[in-house]
Amino acid sequence: MNFIHEDFLLHSESARRLYHGFAEHEPILDYHSHLSPSDVLSDRSFGDLFEIWLEGDHYKWRAMRANGIPEEFCTGAAPPYEKFLAWARTVPHTLRNPLYHWSHLELSRYFDIYELLDESSARRIWDSANIQLTQRSFSPQALLRKFKVHALCTTDDPCDDLAAHRELAASDATCSLFPTFRPDKALGVETPELFNRWIVRLERVTDTEIVNLEDFLTALRKRHDYFHQAGGRLSDHGLPYCYTSPCPESEAARIFGNVRSGKPATPDEHEKFASCMMLFFGRLDAEKGWTKQLHLGAMRSVNSRAQANLGPDTGFDTIGDRGQAARLCSYLDFLDQECALPKIIVYNLNPADNYTLAAAVGNFQDSSIPGKIQFGSAWWFLDQKDGIEQQLNALSNTGLLSRFVGMVTDSRSFMSFPRHEYFRRVLCDLVGREVENGDLPNDENLLGTMIRNICYENARQYLGLAIGKPAKVDKVREVAQKERALDR
Repeated sequence: MNFIHEDFLLHSESARRLYHGFAEHEPILDYHSHLSPSDVLSDRSFGDLFEIWLEGDHYKWRAMRANGIPEEFCTGAAPPYEKFLAWARTVPHTLRNPLYHWSHLELSRYFDIYELLDESSARRIWDSANIQLTQRSFSPQALLRKFKVHALCTTDDPCDDLAAHRELAASDATCSLFPTFRPDKALGVETPELFNRWIVRLERVTDTEIVNLEDFLTALRKRHDYFHQAGGRLSDHGLPYCYTSPCPESEAARIFGNVRSGKPATPDEHEKFASCMMLFFGRLDAEKGWTKQLHLGAMRSVNSRAQANLGPDTGFDTIGDRGQAARLCSYLDFLDQECALPKIIVYNLNPADNYTLAAAVGNFQDSSIPGKIQFGSAWWFLDQKDGIEQQLNALSNTGLLSRFVGMVTDSRSFMSFPRHEYFRRVLCDLVGREVENGDLPNDENLLGTMIRNICYENARQYLGLAIGKPAKVDKVREVAQKERALDR
């Protein structure tokens, strides 16, 4: 039997029935990714397996460094095949690391390759995959169709023109592409050179002269409106923690003026300015009925030598251990006091905080929408079997798993869509195990409806994206139900 097989990760009959009957055929709504809109629009061709699979993948770079692979084969100038071979030599050492599961799942689902990847199989796998990559079935739009991705949300700077999104919306592409408003650079008052350079871009795209804080907020509101007109219904913030230091707008205006004149904000001033801005962004999202995403807890670029030599996003970020609960509750409470609390998804990076944050979001649910404040899917260092189960358990024990909006790829690679399959298998295995133990009723309709909703339907209803409900989804479900009836 192949390592990746039909019942991979499904360890009970109940798990297998739930997965194959209710999860396997659901479409994908990937509402948080870092994929390139221009790659989707141009329907980019990938030259080789390195380009589609390894380029820019800091997960793999970290493993390769840990395996003693020189940097030349990670981010350096080594030829593509040599980099792939270095990765193949590393894969056998990733046993019990999620990379071992992901790598073989991706090879099987994209290339129908079930051979284990190592140094001896590297050339065969490289050649087989590269032959297949010459086919149009491996272009981004073809892959979106193959994996039934009905909607994809990218992550976009407020200054981005969103031209690719608009062109795709007017095309006959089967996957709907939506922008996500990510204004992290609007908080960067501690680095005047970078902040002011970004302000120049913001002035250009809004045709606004930004002299003071009022001008700045007006320009950001214009861009928020622009994203809304382009179909965007989500924002996103990558924060070490929620900023909640009281800051009157007059003080924020003073800090802004100093930074515009080249004076960096102190750490205390940065906290205050960021707190003021996060309330502003929360109000914007609430006004338009958007969903705000909060990615909390990362410590960025902790290796200063690597940062200087290689730059950001090269695999030197880590899990932070700052206190999160009090700050998160304060932020949500500030907005709630103003009746300006939008739908929010909170992603946690530190497993020690799972129950803390899962319980915290429950304090701000209201009757306006089921699951208004979501404890988001396992993220980054936690988006593997153990981390997914921990997130599901914390959510289940403190809130309503049945209202969960499911998994995202959070990826820059078009080879990451099997992450949804991986999550669905882990989810069905967890629920199926409890059915077998007698902890949950053996009611296929009850449990299957919950599984199906978590995989797709909850997110579709919650996010309010203009993707409709394709009739073919119901057709696929109908066929799956008939097949289950025949099996019984």
